[in-house]
Amino acid sequence: MKITKVAVDVLRVPVEHPYLAGGRTVDANWHVLARVTTSDGVDGIGYIVYPRPDLMTAIGHAARELGEHLIGMSVLEPEAAWDRLARRADWVGPGGLLHMALAPLDIAIWDAAGKTLGQPLHRLLGGHRDRLPVYASDGLWYNLTPEDLAASARRHVEAGFGAVKLRLGKAPTPEAEARRVRAVREAVGPDVRIMVDATESWSLDRARRTGRVLQEAGIAWLEDPVHHQDVAGLAELRCQLDVPLAAGEHLYHLDAVRRLLEARAVDVLILDLARVGGITPWRTIAALARAYHVPVCGHVVPEVHVHLLSAIPNGHLVEYVPRSAGILREMPRLERGELVASDDPGLGLMLDDAAVRRYRVA
Repeated sequence: MKITKVAVDVLRVPVEHPYLAGGRTVDANWHVLARVTTSDGVDGIGYIVYPRPDLMTAIGHAARELGEHLIGMSVLEPEAAWDRLARRADWVGPGGLLHMALAPLDIAIWDAAGKTLGQPLHRLLGGHRDRLPVYASDGLWYNLTPEDLAASARRHVEAGFGAVKLRLGKAPTPEAEARRVRAVREAVGPDVRIMVDATESWSLDRARRTGRVLQEAGIAWLEDPVHHQDVAGLAELRCQLDVPLAAGEHLYHLDAVRRLLEARAVDVLILDLARVGGITPWRTIAALARAYHVPVCGHVVPEVHVHLLSAIPNGHLVEYVPRSAGILREMPRLERGELVASDDPGLGLMLDDAAVRRYRVA
């Protein structure tokens, strides 16, 4: 059960269809992949993924350096391991690069713990259920025409998804944003939930005006309408709009989430597994959200988030963006609009070793 080896790789995994996000062309998904090996011969894997290369090599180097301090620790003590690494590097944290470097190591430890105990992660973390409703979020970018956006959404629904999330925020008027939603509605029918993500694109006034138009168009939630630091603005919007507000993926630590929840600024909390620093702190933040009666969703990485969200009572929806499918033998299966967590020990994920070797850059 003792960790005897830690290996970290940086991978560049090309995307089949490049797209525009955040004003940049995305042509690859970059991974920092950690693998821990125990004295019992158990291997655990964990990774973070980001759709551009900025600082990913630096994060890989930081994870390698931190990983050296895991040697000799037990994979059954992830809290102790996370605390040891966080304390060693707290001068560059909390948050930021420190959490990004901690996350793949922490995920790998939890994967190894599940394999050591012979339990799937969703059961090890609480076992509330083994599946959760899922929404499609890939290929629904704001650089698409309304017609192409509608066609992409229709393909997701035909593949079995009962909900989709569109990226908005770049159209010139609120009415133009609503036209994109209505085009998708016409394509997918009345029963599919349509969420929208404004990617922090609007001022408070613009968010107020656009939110009213979008709720009339029948959206299921409005995500990140203003900058994540404008907690007061989010709270004001939540009081003024009828549509649920979702936010939180840009936050790094417990205190920032606590301020968001205390302000009653969100109806749905979205957590980014890499930004919060891995599974260990994710669990603490999700428990805090439960105390405020706020449901939790995960930001991308559905193959991991399906375990975390299925384990807790306030798990809400899984966002399906399969950025890591190119390095895995298979993704979790979709069944009647739900993503099913693997019943194999740990994460139940198997790396495609040939792909890992092919895409390794550092």
